[in-house]
Amino acid sequence: MSSALQERPTASAPRPPYGSDRPDPDQYRPGRTITDWDPENEVFWRSVGRKVARRNLWIAVPALLVAFVVWQVWSVTATNLKDVGFGYSTSQLFWLTAIPGLTGGTSRILYTFLGPMIGQRRFTALSTIVLVIPLIWLGVAIQNPSTPYAVMVAIAALCGIGGANFASSLANIGFFFPKSEKGNATGINGGLGNLGVSVVQLATPIVITSSVIALGSAQHKADGTPVYLQNAAFLWVPVLVVLAVVAWFGQNDLKVASTPFSRQKVIFKRKHTWLMTWLYVGTFGSFIGFAAALPLLIKTTFPTYSVATYAWMGPALGALARWAGGWIADRVGGARVTIVAFGGMALSIVGVITFLPVEGENSGNFYGFFACFLAAFLFSGMGNGSTFRQIPVIFRNQHLGGLEPGTRAYAQARKQSEMEAGAVTGFTSAIAAYGFFFIPAMFANFAVTSAMWCFVGFYASCVGVAWWYYARAGAEARS
Repeated sequence: MSSALQERPTASAPRPPYGSDRPDPDQYRPGRTITDWDPENEVFWRSVGRKVARRNLWIAVPALLVAFVVWQVWSVTATNLKDVGFGYSTSQLFWLTAIPGLTGGTSRILYTFLGPMIGQRRFTALSTIVLVIPLIWLGVAIQNPSTPYAVMVAIAALCGIGGANFASSLANIGFFFPKSEKGNATGINGGLGNLGVSVVQLATPIVITSSVIALGSAQHKADGTPVYLQNAAFLWVPVLVVLAVVAWFGQNDLKVASTPFSRQKVIFKRKHTWLMTWLYVGTFGSFIGFAAALPLLIKTTFPTYSVATYAWMGPALGALARWAGGWIADRVGGARVTIVAFGGMALSIVGVITFLPVEGENSGNFYGFFACFLAAFLFSGMGNGSTFRQIPVIFRNQHLGGLEPGTRAYAQARKQSEMEAGAVTGFTSAIAAYGFFFIPAMFANFAVTSAMWCFVGFYASCVGVAWWYYARAGAEARS
């Protein structure tokens, strides 16, 4: 009796990795499928897990960044079309920036469940290389001002697939890290991946003026200045090829993360799936929607100010704030940071409204408008990090409450919680990606001020949800 008790694992005793006391060390090499993975085991994490997890993370980051470049390339491309002879209306240009959000969000739903089924290594490589197709098509079509609008719509829709990579990347990377580091890891992956928005907005105005890297003929502005809009697309083709190869040979597939859809679909029955989706629509939906719409919003509202100078700053700030939001949430709690983020976003958008031009009264204040938009990006980025920290904590607590660590029931419940948290992470990001579509679409069809007030009201509802369910004393899922 006493011997059996001594052999039983306890909460403080290190546990062997999944499946075996002596896992095969070859499986942890780059390009292999890992069958034994237990990041919560401190001995395993220090000796093997941390190194493997970080390698997979730092390969995922640049692949996700360039996927965001493809997703957002139309936010800058659309601002240059009229200058070189494309006869599209302002409304049509806003729609071209919005359409990638529609296909990106829809594709994310599929990628959320496909990623864990196929594996981090294989899915990263395949989802990266496929983005070469819309970029090549864009580079060819943009050289001809007579290209039909319908063709441009089709290309914009295909570019939207780049946004889907986020769902699979975040869902997979989360499996590699222990609870104590999930917020930081997903913050790094998501935050630096989100930097692709700023990279494309900063790099495009530079590369389209360079004849050195141009493939094809120049277009000319009204004053005769030559530009090479195709560079904005062709520049990234070889980069995508290299990143796909690196992912194929450098990352790992986790067998523990491989889950059929029949098991993942249980998340649709969980109340907190829908509540956290509501919150993430508010943070990431705002971040990506504002990033898509801001270049054209500046050009149409404050036409004397340079889009190239200012548009990239907000997304860059929001992307970096995502990591900070995850890091702070690991220490003080995700729900608290989420509430601060939504309060800050609401106040920031009220400021944006205050500084907008009013027809017949004033021409607005660009610097006040831009400063408030920067604040909105900052708080949305913080909220992106904190909400993604909340998800694994919520599902872990829901499944593990009352179970004794070290027991078989505890291990099974922990695995289930990680599977559901990964699926919910991907699903919430899929729905939130529609912000990329709806925000530019709202600016295309409604007055800017009216749209902004709608955002403020929505953020107020998010503060209420976060406080009631996750932050107040006695909340059912404090996180």
